[in-house]
Amino acid sequence: MAKEQSSIREREHTGTCEPRRYKVIMHNDDFTTMEFVVTVLKTVFFKTSEEAERMMLNVHRNGQDVVGIYSYDVALSKIKKATHMAREQNFPLRFSCQPE
Repeated sequence: MAKEQSSIREREHTGTCEPRRYKVIMHNDDFTTMEFVVTVLKTVFFKTSEEAERMMLNVHRNGQDVVGIYSYDVALSKIKKATHMAREQNFPLRFSCQPE
């Protein structure tokens, strides 16, 4: 039996993939108040009160905690906004960004 030819060609893989995601990490310090950390987590990272308190305690106990995973631009934007809030209140709160 002869093979039938079709006018439909299969598409080749174009090589596109999901953009890389980045972890936003909050670091502990001895000066920033726990209430302020909870406020930052709720306003910048949109965490619930329970999530914010749990994350704040994790940062306090472990020295750091991942507060969110975002695309690169969003991660940097959130870090900038949270750092700006901390500096306005004279707190040394620090964040970092690492690939997931």
